[in-house]
Amino acid sequence: MRNSLVLLLFACFLACLTTILSASTDEDTKATEANTKASGRVDAAGTVLDEIQAAPDNRIPEEVLGSAECVAVVPSLLNGGFVFGARYGKGVASCRTEKGWSAPAFFTIGGGSFGLQIGGQATDVVMLIMNKGGMNNLLSSQFKLGADASAAAGPVGRHAAADTDWKMRAQVLTYSRSRGLFAGLELNGAVIKQDKDSTREFYGRMVPFKTALKGDVEAPKTAYPFLSTLAKWAQEAAK
Repeated sequence: MRNSLVLLLFACFLACLTTILSASTDEDTKATEANTKASGRVDAAGTVLDEIQAAPDNRIPEEVLGSAECVAVVPSLLNGGFVFGARYGKGVASCRTEKGWSAPAFFTIGGGSFGLQIGGQATDVVMLIMNKGGMNNLLSSQFKLGADASAAAGPVGRHAAADTDWKMRAQVLTYSRSRGLFAGLELNGAVIKQDKDSTREFYGRMVPFKTALKGDVEAPKTAYPFLSTLAKWAQEAAK
């Protein structure tokens, strides 16, 4: 009788232990998958920027990119998990610091009139923050284009035309690429704010938007695909 009771208790213990270990494994798997999604967005952002700037005459002008304080990219992959819909998307941003480009900051963008302009197809969006005013808005971790920060469609080409006033007319210059076509994009009304879930997934903890963009946190190796591409084209623009 006593042996049977001991065996029963032991069996119950094993069952409980198996359940706990299984739950822990599931949580670890979900955390790994989440981090993979955040890292995938960083990779995709680097790919988008690389492809756009590799175009001979249909790209962000060198003078414009070379003058940008921060660069933000919303990658949209037809077969991926980061599809930019008609009114919502997720992106990654980096700003210039004394040490180089900052660790990536994750954000969401939604609302505004851009859904009417680009339709529902998958679209890549690039935003250049051109001055300290725009950078301060970005560092606030939530702002509205056209209200808190002036925005305008950016010029396109290897070089910006001499008669354009892109330096004066907007804090943020915006671009889109859809179905191979690259052009300036009006994004007035769009709201940008920190993507806290992706931030925790990528860094393993909460990192304030300003902390990342001001260079106060070290960029992990998984950030290099975006940051190295950004550094490469910024250096090319500075020549």
